[in-house]
Amino acid sequence: MSDYWTPAHYAVEHEDAETLARLLADGFDPDEVFGNTTLLTHAIDREGDGSLQSGQPLTVHTTAVLLAFGADPELADPDGDTPLEIANQYGHDLAVQLLRAHISGRAAGGRCHPFRL
Repeated sequence: MSDYWTPAHYAVEHEDAETLARLLADGFDPDEVFGNTTLLTHAIDREGDGSLQSGQPLTVHTTAVLLAFGADPELADPDGDTPLEIANQYGHDLAVQLLRAHISGRAAGGRCHPFRL
């Protein structure tokens, strides 16, 4: 692991969705804050930045895992940035769709259907 990151943030930083899911299933808080970022804003930032640096398509694996385990899609990080704002900054349309579906699903008190917007 890392002396710097928490285990969950380490998994997000390395886009290791499998380890992240295991940690969350074992009771890690999906809304954990470390430094100036929540797990969800960290995931979206990492996915967006990773795509910019590598030239590869955007992924949504860690974002989807966090949302599946109950991360708050509207929780701002300590700097005041919401997950949706971070996703929009990167043009991360998959994350935007997932976030909007989870936000509207919460507002309706029901299950979300990410691709039926």
